[in-house]
Amino acid sequence: MQKLTRSIRKGSPDLNLFIIVVILVVFGVIFLSSASSVISFQEYNDSRYMFLKQVAAIIIGFIAMGIFYKVDVSYWKKLALPMLAISVITLIAVFIPGIGVEHGGAKRWIDIGPVQIQPSELLKFSMIIYLATLFEKKGREVRDAYGGLVPFVVLVAFMGLLIMAQPDLGTLLVLIAIAGVMYFVSGAKTSHLAYLGLAGVFGIIALIKLSPYRMQRFMVFLSPGDYADQAAGYQINQALIAIGSGGIIGRGFGQSLQKYRYLPEAATDSIFAIIAEERGLIGAVFMFLLFVAFGFFGFKIARSAKDAYTRLLAVGITSWIVFQAVLNICATLSLVPLTGVTLPFISFGGTSVVVVIASCGILLNISRKTLGRSAG
Repeated sequence: MQKLTRSIRKGSPDLNLFIIVVILVVFGVIFLSSASSVISFQEYNDSRYMFLKQVAAIIIGFIAMGIFYKVDVSYWKKLALPMLAISVITLIAVFIPGIGVEHGGAKRWIDIGPVQIQPSELLKFSMIIYLATLFEKKGREVRDAYGGLVPFVVLVAFMGLLIMAQPDLGTLLVLIAIAGVMYFVSGAKTSHLAYLGLAGVFGIIALIKLSPYRMQRFMVFLSPGDYADQAAGYQINQALIAIGSGGIIGRGFGQSLQKYRYLPEAATDSIFAIIAEERGLIGAVFMFLLFVAFGFFGFKIARSAKDAYTRLLAVGITSWIVFQAVLNICATLSLVPLTGVTLPFISFGGTSVVVVIASCGILLNISRKTLGRSAG
């Protein structure tokens, strides 16, 4: 235990980051209580059902944050490979009858007793830990084609295949973004990054063209109005109606009309549209700026980190949360095709909110060391 907690030393965590996390969580659970009320009542005969489940997940998340805050950051190196292996096993388990759960044609959840777990959320966290450990161990070898590039590509490609088997293009994009940023920060060669970027673009184009469903979503993105009366364009058009009807100041808290089953996934993928409908442009911009501030302080912690390993951890966690938030918001605004990713801290989802909040404990741990060091 002494070894686990030896990172507790003089220095305070970055309170700015902690306050932003708390604000995001509080705002999220408030808006979720409205966005989920109708579907909770219709599906579970209790308008507070999803709200209460989210509150329970948030409590677990903050407990985990406290633990992660106290655990020596270097201890995660020992868990990197086992955690990645567990994530892979759970990803495969979604395809096992009786364990995997299908929703909307996608197999992304597993049943463990009374709870459902989304393995892809665990993978995001475990991959960050593993890549930080791998890149630190390789050092300058990360610039080599066979020593750095090939192992990186093999790992990301393998994880990508498991994710696309579900299928889940949105999560794949998030994983690629996390891995790409961490690879860049680790000191990868510019030419390797360029090759990977081109390969990624062509790969995404191929995935879209090879799937009629994804191709249709892309066509809806290009011209949502042309698909307003079709199933493929229903969600994005209803989201845009919600956003437009909110105006500058919104309809008022709890006054959303779109949550009455007009807008699909109002409590998950599309919750930003409900925020814009009830709180207007002001509320939507404020929510976006909270994620901008999170990114600012998260990357500031990474920049001040004492070594490559903690820098990579901070960069990975920050880029994950910020990129996923931007992707969700842009999709809701029809700036990119709908991807199905949730809004971190805000959307309903126990696995997501627990893992995201807990991960911030590592960021705060790293910030304590850097702040303590600079103060001393």
